[in-house]
Amino acid sequence: MMTCKCIRGFTIVELMITLIIIAILAAVAFPSYQESVLKTKRTEGRAALMKTMQQQERYYSLHTTYLTFSSTSIDANEKRFSWFSGENAQSSFYEISAQSCKDKSLRDCVLVTAQPGTTKVNVHYRDPKCGKLSLNSSGEKTAEADGCW
Repeated sequence: MMTCKCIRGFTIVELMITLIIIAILAAVAFPSYQESVLKTKRTEGRAALMKTMQQQERYYSLHTTYLTFSSTSIDANEKRFSWFSGENAQSSFYEISAQSCKDKSLRDCVLVTAQPGTTKVNVHYRDPKCGKLSLNSSGEKTAEADGCW
C-alpha cells in the first residue's frame, strides 16, 4: 500500500517573490495615479475660471464694466459669481476671486484667479507645480509653471 505525502501550498520564497513584484508595480503606478488625480483637480480650477469669465463678459455686456468679487463678498451683485470651483465649497479645490488687472481700470480689464487649497475650500489640496491659476478678460492665462493650461 502506497501513501502519498502531497504537500499543498506555496513556499515562503514564492510568496516573497510575489510580494516584491507587487511592490515594484505599486511603486511605478502610484505616482502616475497621483499625477492623474492632480490634473483632474487642476481641470476643475480651469473650468471654474472659464465659467466665471463667461459670467463676467455677460455682466460687462449689460453694465459696461466688470465686477470684483471674493469669498467675503456681501453685495448682491457680487454674490452672483461663485467663489468656489466645484459643486459646493467643502468639496471644491480652488477659491475663485476677481479684481481689476494691474495698471488698468475695472472697466477695461478683470483678472479672475483660482487659489488652490484655502481655508474656505479643501484645505488639504496642494498643487505644487502650478499653484494659483489666473485668467484675464484679454484671454491671458497664467500659472506658476508652464503646461498648466
